[in-house]
Amino acid sequence: MTQEDSAPATTAKQHEGIAPGLADLNAPDDFALVGKSVTINRPRSELYAFWRDFSRLPDVMDNVERIEMVSATRSHWVVRAPGGRSVEWDADVTEDRDGELIAWASVEGADIRNSGRIEFRDAGARGTIVTATIAYDPPGGVIGQIIAKLFQREPAIQTRRDLRRFKQLMETGEIATNARTVKQLEAEKA
Repeated sequence: MTQEDSAPATTAKQHEGIAPGLADLNAPDDFALVGKSVTINRPRSELYAFWRDFSRLPDVMDNVERIEMVSATRSHWVVRAPGGRSVEWDADVTEDRDGELIAWASVEGADIRNSGRIEFRDAGARGTIVTATIAYDPPGGVIGQIIAKLFQREPAIQTRRDLRRFKQLMETGEIATNARTVKQLEAEKA
């Protein structure tokens, strides 16, 4: 009897002869693959609804400057990159299952070719397991990936942080930060 591997694509043990997770993402084997999960104590439908409204994602994605909806299934992304510059691409939703998952892929001509999926699975009384899996073609190859890590702009680092920020926002209504407000700074100076 064969048992199906239900692990996230990036950690699954059964890959049927291809790079882990890339078949579901329609990405070439040479793409870098990132997978992160977090359990959020909120209903799956609520988390899905927040994520499906792409215009809200810059609230939780620290390096995303803006996302503009071009159509019901196409969005335009502007993201901060190392060195103070921005990269841009259009992405199409390739799969959308209400309350379960949203998958996307960048279109031809993207500054950074990428595809991914965000999945929402019930975790019983603990809420929902949210798993983000992203495949991308790092600009500049391995050297570009190292530079992105140095500037804290590498997708593996950002995905972990963004999911943590999403968890904070959805569970508490705000994102904790160590940045001082203008009011706090003025009070310290007085």
